[in-house]
Amino acid sequence: MQSMPSSERPPRVSLRPAVEGESRPDTSSEWDEWGPLPDPILAPDVGRLLVTEDGVVVGDVSWHEVHYGPNAGSRAWNIGIALVPGARGRGLGAAAQRALADHLFATTDVDRVEASTDVANVVEQRSLEKAGFRREGVLRSAQQRADGRHDLVVFSRLRDDR
Repeated sequence: MQSMPSSERPPRVSLRPAVEGESRPDTSSEWDEWGPLPDPILAPDVGRLLVTEDGVVVGDVSWHEVHYGPNAGSRAWNIGIALVPGARGRGLGAAAQRALADHLFATTDVDRVEASTDVANVVEQRSLEKAGFRREGVLRSAQQRADGRHDLVVFSRLRDDR
């Protein structure tokens, strides 16, 4: 069997917790003008893991709990991703988001993992689809960023979709 040239091999993406004193990589982009973010947190209803490519930190993924009713069975995870500029556009985001959803399904009892992105962020929409998420619709004026209100496209992946 012929091997793939190194420029065509799939990226080796993994997720890991930050170690004490490790800072969050600079992942600034037009899509995340939030201001300062907290240091990596791991708690029952929120978390953040670093994304590595071949052992080098290239960004992070995060999740927080959302509820669609008052009972535990109505909760889901909402995930996000931020990559350093040099890691964008190479399939790392799709691989990391798929890995995070797999991790959350394996370690929790939720049946739904969701993500949303700006309606103009077509690259992230494609990344979510490649990660196995399905487009559900538009949340009008759902997000406040430095330049004002933004519509978001919401995607989900269900435990049974795997």
